[in-house]
This record gives sequence, structure tokens and C-alpha cells, in this order.
Amino acid sequence: MAQLLHASTVAFRGRGVVILGASGSGKSALALELMALGAGLVADDRTLVEVQDGALVASCPPAISGRIEARFLGLLGADPHPPVTLALAVDLDRMEQQRLPPLRQTEIAGVSLALVHNRDERYFPAAIRQYLVHGRRD
Repeated sequence: MAQLLHASTVAFRGRGVVILGASGSGKSALALELMALGAGLVADDRTLVEVQDGALVASCPPAISGRIEARFLGLLGADPHPPVTLALAVDLDRMEQQRLPPLRQTEIAGVSLALVHNRDERYFPAAIRQYLVHGRRD
């Protein structure tokens, strides 16, 4: 059974990142920045998540597929990305304070998922892309 999250989701090379945060926190803006770096849009503002073979798979409600909100510009079109296995969650409501933060996890639908907190730095979208493509090294 799918769970509907108030979240945006993009994917790089078959690995998805779900962007969580309160209304107005910048979920769509971060998704647009990641798309500019080559990510595909899975879903904007509402993401369906379901457990498949122990992993979280994100998809888009059909009514909003291929659309993303750009504040002060309107709804923009995008090539819809197919459902993707989630590899990372970003929590925009929590600001990262540590230079080298510990490994964090969150739980969605009973499945543990790697978690990073927000950081208001120009490189943040590029760092998320790098995390998804090559992982984190400790």
C-alpha cells in the first residue's frame, strides 16, 4: 500500500532522493537545482512511497506527473522519471551544524533510509548529487 508524502523526489542514475520539509521550505527549489545538475523529476510536492522487496520506491501521483512548481514563474513541464528506489532523504526543516555530521537515518513506512539535514550553501545540491552517484565515505 502506497503512502503519500508531502515531498519532492528526483533521481540520478536510478537512485532517488526524497526532499522533505514544511510548506514553503524550498522542496521544489532544491528539486529544480538538482534537475539542473542532471536529475530526473519523479514527483514534486507529493510523492507516493511504497515498500517493494524491503526497499522504498517513490513514484508520482498521475495528476501531477511531469510538473514542477517554480515559485514566481508558475508550473513548469518536465520529462517524468519512472518510479525509483530511494537512497537518501533530505530534511529541509533541520539545519546541519556539524562540519562532518554522523550518519543519520530516518524511517519511512517502516524502512530505514539515509538522511541529511539542510545546509544553506551553494554547493549543497552538488553535494547531494555526489552522495547519490558515489555514496558517502567514512
